Amino acid sequence: MQILDRKTPPAYRTVEKIEMIKASEQHLRNNIPVYSVNAGTQELIKIEFLFAAGMYQQEMPLQAATVNVMLEEGTSKLTASQIADKIDYYGAFLEMGVSQDTASVVLYTLNKHLKATLPVVEQVIKDAVFPQHELDIHIRNKKQKFLVNNQKVAVVARKHFTELLFGSKHPYGINVQETDFDTIQRSHLLDFYSTFYRSNNCKIIVAGKIDDMVIKLLDNHFGGNDWNFINKITQKEVSVSTSSEFKHLVPKEAALQSAIRIGKLLFNKTHPDFLAFQVLNTLLGGYFGSRLMSNIREDKGYTYGIGSGLASLHHAGYFFISTEVGVEVCQDAINEIYMEIKRLREELVPEQELGLVKNYMLGTFLRSTDGPFALAERFKGIMEYNLGYDFFDRYIATIKSISASQVRDLANAYLDQNSMIELVVGKK
Repeated sequence: MQILDRKTPPAYRTVEKIEMIKASEQHLRNNIPVYSVNAGTQELIKIEFLFAAGMYQQEMPLQAATVNVMLEEGTSKLTASQIADKIDYYGAFLEMGVSQDTASVVLYTLNKHLKATLPVVEQVIKDAVFPQHELDIHIRNKKQKFLVNNQKVAVVARKHFTELLFGSKHPYGINVQETDFDTIQRSHLLDFYSTFYRSNNCKIIVAGKIDDMVIKLLDNHFGGNDWNFINKITQKEVSVSTSSEFKHLVPKEAALQSAIRIGKLLFNKTHPDFLAFQVLNTLLGGYFGSRLMSNIREDKGYTYGIGSGLASLHHAGYFFISTEVGVEVCQDAINEIYMEIKRLREELVPEQELGLVKNYMLGTFLRSTDGPFALAERFKGIMEYNLGYDFFDRYIATIKSISASQVRDLANAYLDQNSMIELVVGKK
């Protein structure tokens, strides 16, 4: 028996290439694509029904989100409580989600209970009726939550910032107003639901331990033409109307903290510079050891947290820096943010710091591919943009090869202070 020598650390190796279990594609009888990530060792499965039915597709505020969350509030055969009871009885879980571009219905269940739980999901997706009394309760609760959240500077800043970037009439920039809760009607939900929750607007992603029976059950319940939609869904194109003013203040006289948002329209993950920009962003504010965190949190003590990111949407993308600070140090924090951007534009990042960021990013990516559900999320992130698995190969290659001079060039190309929109909600 060999004794493990705990005084000797294991060999250190950098990530060269990650061999990912890839999704395989099949189609149901009605041509719905089913992407299967067969990577499970446990008798557990996740099935995600993905629809192009996000905020971008809605005709009025609240429409997409309300439709999605109310799918499980009743069908012609089942009440909301009966749906919940049937799902809970089998230890399964039903999750609704909506974003700017998509909406989803996700089922988590043991394989042995799929035959019992999938018919419930079928009713939820195909036969939602949006009962008026359930809608009234939902709208009342959401309105109350909206009024409470609208007093928080972080919430107001997040909403107002996208409006400044895209314009108040753009789907990505439209924000809910109090009067919208009184405007939304059951008929608006039914119109949206009958158009977008259809087989010709659906993709299915399955992850876990998958066999032929899983695909057969999906085909039995969702492969028919009973929920097709004859009229073709057209993708609308809306022009962006970014604010011509670069500095904005939304005063909150009683605020103890000010919310800061700084950023600009940029690009999504289909752009050739997206991957390299991820390295630049991580250096600036993309992880706990970033320059913004080290300076504004650790050194100055202005905030508990600050970060930056590149939001990738189907029809656009934008860069942002986000934090909340005490009102008395708001302008000082803004000055330090611009100083860190200036450093990236003028100075070369030390090799040790760049190497640390590279190792962090590679390790984070490696962890994000652990397990079938994580692999499915990674696949969804490329499938939605019509990208292939070579995207991940290029991501690793970019991280490993990018130089300090390339980082500086990117900062000069995209992080010009004079092109940034600056928003403060609170006091400045």
